[in-house]
Amino acid sequence: QVQLVESGGGLVQTGGSLRLSCAASGSIFSIYTMGWYRQAPGKQRELVATMTSGGTANYADSAKGRFTISRDDAKNTVFLQMNNLKPEDAAVYYCYVYAVRTHTTYLHDWWGQGTQVTVSS
Repeated sequence: QVQLVESGGGLVQTGGSLRLSCAASGSIFSIYTMGWYRQAPGKQRELVATMTSGGTANYADSAKGRFTISRDDAKNTVFLQMNNLKPEDAAVYYCYVYAVRTHTTYLHDWWGQGTQVTVSS
């Protein structure tokens, strides 16, 4: 089984910062992509940022310049540094992992349980 443990969510004022963390563990052979998606009330889940094992980052337009994704591959952990937060950033943030599971030869994807980010105006 694969587990994704997320942390770092909370309540901040507009303009504040949060750092999200997600650690993957379990039957993972190699992680290709790790990242973050979010879902606000009444809205669809959307990509925030992802990073491949080669270091290629992909950001939503709304996140560029404010958010930074990084990885610690030795610990199977992905981070999202969120600066200058806005009320529209408020959502449940979900960790995403795209990886090769042990004893397989192809990719699978997994989702974390979500961590709440609230931004007061």
